[in-house]
Amino acid sequence: MDSFAATQARMTDLDDRIRAEPSRFRVLTGERPTGRLHLGHYFGTLLERVTLQSRGVEIFLVLADYQVITDRDTARDVGANVRDAVLDYLAAGLDPAKTTIFPHSAVPSLNQLVLPFLSLVTEAELHRNPTVKAETAASGRALSGLMLTYPVHQAADILFCKGNLVPVGKDNLPHVEITRTIARRFNERYGTVFPEPEPLVTASPEVPGVDGRKMSKSYGNAIALGMTEDETAAVIRRARTDGERRIAFDPVARPGVSALLTTASLCTGTPTEVIADEIGDRGSSELKRVATEAVNERFADHRRRRSALATDPDVIESVLRVGIDRANGIADQTLGEVRDRMGMHYLRR
Repeated sequence: MDSFAATQARMTDLDDRIRAEPSRFRVLTGERPTGRLHLGHYFGTLLERVTLQSRGVEIFLVLADYQVITDRDTARDVGANVRDAVLDYLAAGLDPAKTTIFPHSAVPSLNQLVLPFLSLVTEAELHRNPTVKAETAASGRALSGLMLTYPVHQAADILFCKGNLVPVGKDNLPHVEITRTIARRFNERYGTVFPEPEPLVTASPEVPGVDGRKMSKSYGNAIALGMTEDETAAVIRRARTDGERRIAFDPVARPGVSALLTTASLCTGTPTEVIADEIGDRGSSELKRVATEAVNERFADHRRRRSALATDPDVIESVLRVGIDRANGIADQTLGEVRDRMGMHYLRR
């Protein structure tokens, strides 16, 4: 059994433990603010976060703004992207009283943890990380020091708050493994400070973009949560399908058609095959109409809440201020413990 299969096999027991004692768990989750949040984020992570929050699990949600520049030369628009993400978090149901939302650039002690953590991993271990290899190949750029050490920075994001549960998909499992390695090596070398976080493998679907590839801001194939109904219709109208009149779900032979069927299915809860049968021989234009209607109906309330929140600029600042203050208090305490263990306190207190 490979590591991912073994992790999946443990999920039933983990889910039972979360339900029985949610207060024992602290989740660290987040994303890079490289653009607007889209349907892939919503179905892939946001719904899971809202579910965990409703169960009583404490959540720390990091907007990893420093990691925006791992594979690009500018942090342009990062501020707008952070504010945009906060609106979607709130509209989706995340409560800043229960979920701590913060950009990690605003938490200096978190970032200082990267330095001792770097001493606990080898260059070879960093080069072997599949995410680093994949991101480097996709960017077509030379490997930067920040990209190479990306897994260590992510470990600092997780461990600064002593997170012990990290929602992941298969592609991100190696990040949790290297975080566990760093926590274990620190504890063995200096004394116990950190938990070894468990991966929480979610059942979230992979959401295709309108071109059949994975929905991604970098591919330009995404339907943003904050789009208007007309903008949504325009994106779906431009989707490439094919000339066959009969609509059928076949991701390999008909990726564009299948992507729109998947989108409609996720938004309505109706199986893709049922939607395809209902459309029948009415072709791609009817499929696009159905998909547009499904998205706009599913996210009508989300968009209304989002628009209402956006009218008050103090809402976003308040959420970030509370989150940043809380994250800094915890990070300062954790860094203090680390320095104590390492014998690096020099002034009398």
